[in-house]
Amino acid sequence: MPTPLQKFDITALNPMQLEAGKVLRAGSDVVLLSPTGTGKTLAFLLPLIDGLDESSSEIQALVLVPTRELAQQIEQVARTLGSGFKINAVYGGRSGSLDKLDLKHLPALLIGTPGRIADRFRRDDYSLSHIRTLVLDEYDKSLEIGFEAEVKEILGRLTNLKQRVLTSATSEVDVPAFVALRDPIEINYLERRSNRLELVKLVTPERDKLDALVTALRHIGPQSGIVFCNFKDGLQRVSDYLAATGIAYECFHGSMEQADRERALVKFRNGTARVLLATDLAARGLDVPALHFILHYHLPPREREFTHRNGRTARMNDDGVAYLLTSSQESLPEYVEELRLADVRVDDLSASAKPAAQEWRTVYLSGGRRDKISKGDIVGLFMQQGGIVKEQLGVIELQQNFAYAGVHAEVVDRLVAAVNNARLKTKKVRVSVV
Repeated sequence: MPTPLQKFDITALNPMQLEAGKVLRAGSDVVLLSPTGTGKTLAFLLPLIDGLDESSSEIQALVLVPTRELAQQIEQVARTLGSGFKINAVYGGRSGSLDKLDLKHLPALLIGTPGRIADRFRRDDYSLSHIRTLVLDEYDKSLEIGFEAEVKEILGRLTNLKQRVLTSATSEVDVPAFVALRDPIEINYLERRSNRLELVKLVTPERDKLDALVTALRHIGPQSGIVFCNFKDGLQRVSDYLAATGIAYECFHGSMEQADRERALVKFRNGTARVLLATDLAARGLDVPALHFILHYHLPPREREFTHRNGRTARMNDDGVAYLLTSSQESLPEYVEELRLADVRVDDLSASAKPAAQEWRTVYLSGGRRDKISKGDIVGLFMQQGGIVKEQLGVIELQQNFAYAGVHAEVVDRLVAAVNNARLKTKKVRVSVV
């Protein structure tokens, strides 16, 4: 049996995780500051789960996060640890009836966004007096205007808190008095940022940067990365332009339906799309594989967002590149002017005449964990009845009521024709290309 760490393909905790674990197990209030991608989630989850009481049937710990995707990610990490404790995440964009079903038997660890957690606390009548530990993950975002009132309301209901844990990749936010930190110990690894991040400024003489973006993406080639835009309207304009280029991409922003956001991330994770075109919603807390690059199509006005975006690449011990796509006619934020960057002219970039063919596609399967279906069951169905080989099957993501799988583009149509409406365990499942 693999150990909990081996499930994450690591053999030992890093110095930040070791220090955090020691301090958190001592019961102190903690402010944990460490760059994106250094493993803060494991750093607080391991001691938090170690401190749970097996004999209790109540909620014992609460993790508040600013985005739905971060709630899903932390839930997945906690479940992968295989502690045996019940763990659930609740967040906006999904039915409240699913929350009620999941919380019919209370989890030891509850994870969620402030709005949905506050709503559940108002509606439900379970006791909150057993919650001893509160984690405010990405607290610089969780305590911003728009979340602050709900966080304050939640904290007002947690009358028996013994420990407060705040985490962030930046240190620029003051902690409000209502959080009631008590002599917190600060663990600060922000100065130990990865030196494997390369910053490249791409300059085009044109005010409109759309052609330059296509040239840059074709120069970068079939690598996985995120293109950041500041606002949804600008993102949509870029999307409309990219649609005719043959570059495989997915959009990701806060106005999308939750199911569409989840599908976009699934397709990005399994390689169906190499590029995620996103707002700052993707700057933190996404469960995505190591990225080769990020590209700032629009530069954020504040250095904090710039830091979070760059943190999506060059994570842990990986290399990565952050491209700043700028027009020679645009004024740049002050924090960029302070960076020493060599200018690279977009006109000097070599780019392939056409993008590489799409290698992977995503298929949907209408059965999941609630149907007692496992990833192994899906592998067996696709290989035995579908006739594909291991190398033609990519990432499988199993949810409560459905699953997604990456399948090689050359065989996906044949696979779907062979397995659609097949019986898997006790359920006849529909299989279709997303």
